[in-house]
Amino acid sequence: MSDSRPIHCVVLVKQVPDTHNITGEVMTKDGTMNRGALPAIFNPEDLNALEMALQIKDRHGGTVTVITMGPPKAANILRESLFRGADKVVLLTDRKFAGADTLATSYALQCAVQKLGRFDLVLCGRQAIDGDTAQVGPQTAEKLGIPQITYAESIIEIADGKVTAQRAFDSGTEIVRCQMPCLLTVVGTANTPRPASVRRRMEHKLAAAPGEYTALRAQWPEFETDAALDEYLTRHDLKIPVWTAEDVGATEGSIGLAGSPTQVHKINFVVLESTESKTISPTPEAIAAMVAELVHEYIVG
Repeated sequence: MSDSRPIHCVVLVKQVPDTHNITGEVMTKDGTMNRGALPAIFNPEDLNALEMALQIKDRHGGTVTVITMGPPKAANILRESLFRGADKVVLLTDRKFAGADTLATSYALQCAVQKLGRFDLVLCGRQAIDGDTAQVGPQTAEKLGIPQITYAESIIEIADGKVTAQRAFDSGTEIVRCQMPCLLTVVGTANTPRPASVRRRMEHKLAAAPGEYTALRAQWPEFETDAALDEYLTRHDLKIPVWTAEDVGATEGSIGLAGSPTQVHKINFVVLESTESKTISPTPEAIAAMVAELVHEYIVG
């Protein structure tokens, strides 16, 4: 029997560079990625996590609150979350968060989730395409002191204070039941994220964080000052809350570079150059000779 009480979900999302468009021009001389040279997008599996949370809300009622940690421009994906159906959003931003690895990021997210208060489920994508570590979700669960279900593909049931989910692996699936509150990391095969609602897009088109006021006033000159815009957004519940490290009670030694023990020891560039080419006749003999040569050169085994 399903729970009749509303389920309150928190979704952790990230704005990432579109790594499908990486070229040599995007990489800097020190081997890091110039994120400003790539378009910023909603991390794909985080969209699946948001959709799963919205489906839970559709079925059980409750709320969906979306949190992202990033620079002020990360408010773009919070607006996108509102367009798709999120009830509340929070921008976790502070220069003190800069340079965070997964350990420092998960600590900051833990502080933000705890500041929200009561929650039943925390959902996030399995991993972000700019790092592919799949560590932030599990680390956040550990810091919150709650159990976790990773690789979640579907919610089978929520009943008696427990969630039953199906996990997806290359080798098959697994069904597990977990006491709430718990955290789920969601895979890309979980669902097809719903498009933005036209109605909600119109309702939330002015949703903005304080760091965006100057740009927004350029589009809407009727707001002559930031104070006037802030008053309007606050009155219409369109002001995106911004939380700093101090707001969430984060210890400075545990965030940003200071809280990030991960060190990049060495970066190797792999450059593939075409220095020689051969044309192979489409005959069994020619193909056999090519395979024999590749084996001899230890290119294939």
